[in-house]
Amino acid sequence: MDEDDAIDALETLGLSNYEAKVFTALQRLGTGTARDVHVATDVPRSQVYGAAESLQDRGLVEVQQSKPIQYRPVSLDAARSHLRGEFERTQERAFDYLEAARQQRGEGDEEREDIWTVHGRTSIDGRVEQLLEEAEHRVVFGVGRDARGLTEDLADRLRERADAGVEVVLVGDAALGELFADSDVTVVDFPADHPHNNHPHGDDPVGRVVVVDAETVLLSVRDRRDDLDLEEETAIWSSKTGIAAVLIQLIDGGLGDAVSV
Repeated sequence: MDEDDAIDALETLGLSNYEAKVFTALQRLGTGTARDVHVATDVPRSQVYGAAESLQDRGLVEVQQSKPIQYRPVSLDAARSHLRGEFERTQERAFDYLEAARQQRGEGDEEREDIWTVHGRTSIDGRVEQLLEEAEHRVVFGVGRDARGLTEDLADRLRERADAGVEVVLVGDAALGELFADSDVTVVDFPADHPHNNHPHGDDPVGRVVVVDAETVLLSVRDRRDDLDLEEETAIWSSKTGIAAVLIQLIDGGLGDAVSV
């Protein structure tokens, strides 16, 4: 990270551009006047005073009332603590408002769409974790033969839900049983005639299949982009809808009697 990156990061934490530049310059100078800071940066001298005063109000700069006035930064530990606290307070205020706005929209809005689409592994991981957290009775979680859809965090969530009394069934390679040997998670191998068995060489397009409480379903597929040397994952999910009921019935038939969702 260079100085420009550091200034950008400080702006992300809530400082203005001039404040970030003045604070960074004072880290180099140790102690300096407005003229010293102006020479060390592209901040106009007339703007240094206001930026330094704002930094003082934030608890990031100390001021010596001499002639000329001297400025010096607080310790980095103190600065980190001040900025973290300010960031967290700002974040809390923002999310308090968003929560209030969410409550005003009324109940059931999310269910107006039958199917929701989620792109990208990180986003899908987040949605799956939320669905698992909402499970009250039963979770069926299926992954492809290579089990790439089962991250360490998701494995932990499955164990946690099982510990909480939710019935958790993992459908995948039987070898996964060792991973959950110390938990109440039930591991079931794919039926012999399941389509997964037609992809023995790691080209299985299935990402994950998640069924929660027989009313919510998520299906994801993987698409290998050789031209970009990357793999994309896209998921669809639906809850308490006719589409969800049909998909769950199809999954139920595909998995066989061993796993009735």
